[in-house]
Amino acid sequence: MATSEIERRRHVPRRRFGQHFLVDPRYVARILEAVDPCPGDNIVEIGPGLAALTAGLIERAGRIAAVEIDRDLSAQLRANFPRSALALHEADALEFDFTQLGEGLRIVGNLPYNISSPMLFHVAKFADRVRDLHVMLQKEVVARMTAEPATPDYGRLTVTLQATFRVTRLFVIPPGAFRPPPKVDSAFVRLVPLGDAKPAIADEALFARIVAAAFGQRRKTLRNALASVCDEAAMRNVGIDPGARGETLSVSDYVRLTEALA
Repeated sequence: MATSEIERRRHVPRRRFGQHFLVDPRYVARILEAVDPCPGDNIVEIGPGLAALTAGLIERAGRIAAVEIDRDLSAQLRANFPRSALALHEADALEFDFTQLGEGLRIVGNLPYNISSPMLFHVAKFADRVRDLHVMLQKEVVARMTAEPATPDYGRLTVTLQATFRVTRLFVIPPGAFRPPPKVDSAFVRLVPLGDAKPAIADEALFARIVAAAFGQRRKTLRNALASVCDEAAMRNVGIDPGARGETLSVSDYVRLTEALA
């Protein structure tokens, strides 16, 4: 047995990092096929972990970058991959500045469930440098990312991401594909920046504030939820009913309200 394989088996997943390692080669192959890395692609892997995807990404792209917070796993990655193939950044991806990796980023990762939403919000800040994003997430989170207005899953995450990305769920991954197995299904999802189709939002901070307030307490009407942001007249001026709830508004409704206030 290879030394690297022995190291992988000995590594104890750390709960504080939300570690569930993909180990099923069938799903590794499906993910690589979906990402379709090519030589010269600017691939960035978030949380390479036990390197189930890393070797395949390097084989197809030639060289990749990776962000790993676990020091023990970082040591294994450095031992198993030369610097010419893997540019490893030992850091917390939630605080990582992706601008240092250039443009045309193709981000790939198995995001820990406990930080999935904050991680997506963080990566969205760098959307102008991203070519695409392929990530594994809890199936329920992906349902929120792809939801339609006036449905239970529609919320802050939906509006924030759909204002920036085209989001497509690709396939579901069962718990048995991971070690240790999570208690829920996962899903693999693709996000592609909207580019020229992205709605023009003059004040991104105001947009984020409005969306967060609208979904802060879902049972509240917009009249009450947005009281600290705008009055009823401002809502009516852009055709929004102050008596409606946040989940009934489309992404374009939030954009129009932001533009009116900005």
